[in-house]
Amino acid sequence: MPDYDADLLIVGGGPGGLAAALHARAQGLSVVVAEPRTAPIDKACGEGLMPGGLAVLAELGVDPVGMPFRGITYLDERRRVQACFRDGPGRGVRRTTLHAALASRAKEVDTEWIPDRVTELHQDALGVAAAGVRARYLVAADGLHSTVRRLVGIPTKVGSPRRVGLRRHYSVPAWSEFVEVYWSALGEAYVTPVEPDLVGVAILSRHRHDLSWFPALERRLAGAPRGAERGCGPLRQVVSRRVAGRVLLVGDAAGYEDALTGEGMSLAVKQAGAAVAAIVADRPAQYERDWHRITRRYRWLTRALVLGTATTAGRRAVVPASAALPFVFRGAVDTLAG
Repeated sequence: MPDYDADLLIVGGGPGGLAAALHARAQGLSVVVAEPRTAPIDKACGEGLMPGGLAVLAELGVDPVGMPFRGITYLDERRRVQACFRDGPGRGVRRTTLHAALASRAKEVDTEWIPDRVTELHQDALGVAAAGVRARYLVAADGLHSTVRRLVGIPTKVGSPRRVGLRRHYSVPAWSEFVEVYWSALGEAYVTPVEPDLVGVAILSRHRHDLSWFPALERRLAGAPRGAERGCGPLRQVVSRRVAGRVLLVGDAAGYEDALTGEGMSLAVKQAGAAVAAIVADRPAQYERDWHRITRRYRWLTRALVLGTATTAGRRAVVPASAALPFVFRGAVDTLAG
């Protein structure tokens, strides 16, 4: 019998990696997480957990503190349209708060950590070795620009349009029970309540970001203390496949469309469960099919929205069109909620 240090080595200790650890421990697998950064880890993120993602976290014993939101609001300078989630609220949760809750739960269930950065990887028909650990399988949850993805030779390209996201926190009382999306000719701003007196503002665009694109939002935030700015991108990463032998990609490492619909964290948690299920079944190819199933609606809807709002005319039309076709807008919001 081969000699293993663990059933599963997880590279990346963010939400996707820790969700994979919790799924694996629930199945009785031994787990080592390789993460050189000290928890909690912060990064640019919309910080909104959709109702479906919250439900999966609850099944894993994770209930992060945050601010509930009832649905999504689209706004421009003249109009607004909003829709509630059909099956209960989502929750705005600071990235650091979510990470701390996941890390605490992972420690409770005896997940092992090593503070190592993976720079080499070797695998054979029976296992994978990296960071001094030999495991039956490896889950890569190391982000948009995944090192593991490159090491196993999975082709990736940056998609178009080439957009970047920037997030900043503002110390101001949360004013809405909805995630508000402000649209302008140059970009959109996502406002998520994460604490009673704190909101996160994420701006997505192909251009140099500027809060002045959204006059109503700029007026509301005028004079409010603000935190450090964090960025990520290019957002669209087209990944050819998610499985290479005994290596499975989860979260942003598995491919990313855009942050426009705000599903990133929820999708990472669901993908982690599918990856672990394939590992338990010893059928890694199963994960590729499940990944496509889990992400299909997100990919289609997000791609359609990104392409439809790629021009100035399209961006100016999105709020009027949503107001004119409220049943379509409600359907899209419900699709995202699951």
